[in-house]
Amino acid sequence: MSAVGNAAADVQAVVFGLGEETFALPVGTVREILDHRDAFRVPNGPEWLLGLADVRGESVPMVDLRVRLGMAVAATTLATRILVVDAALGDRVLTLGLVVDRVLDVSVFTPADVEDVPDIGIRWQSDYIQGVVRRQGGFILLLNLTRVVAAEDGFMLSSLDSAA
Repeated sequence: MSAVGNAAADVQAVVFGLGEETFALPVGTVREILDHRDAFRVPNGPEWLLGLADVRGESVPMVDLRVRLGMAVAATTLATRILVVDAALGDRVLTLGLVVDRVLDVSVFTPADVEDVPDIGIRWQSDYIQGVVRRQGGFILLLNLTRVVAAEDGFMLSSLDSAA
């Protein structure tokens, strides 16, 4: 349930960092935020699939969001967190653990705060980005979780199906 794209509603989002970049996901997609834990590695998995972790009795695929977005792998720190998210994929809900460098805050953005994604100058595939918010001399990129998970190549979904 995302408020992004609904011109009449404010967007409440979990704001997090990956390297020097700042991203956000709608609060409605984030089930919980956990301290980092190691995942049970899945043999022959893609680099971004860290493995499986037990989250309250459920086997949850762990995704290195940095790698999924084309960034370099980074060392785990005390600030590293896991965003347990529910991605709606048609009639299916996929629960994932997204490993992020740090969680910054939960913010509310008005519709006027959210700008369209420019066609030029975005480092990652613009399909992954739902909107841009200017903040303190920088930008927050609002991710479209469904598009990150259901990439055009279908590789992520097929990899997760074989891991789960």
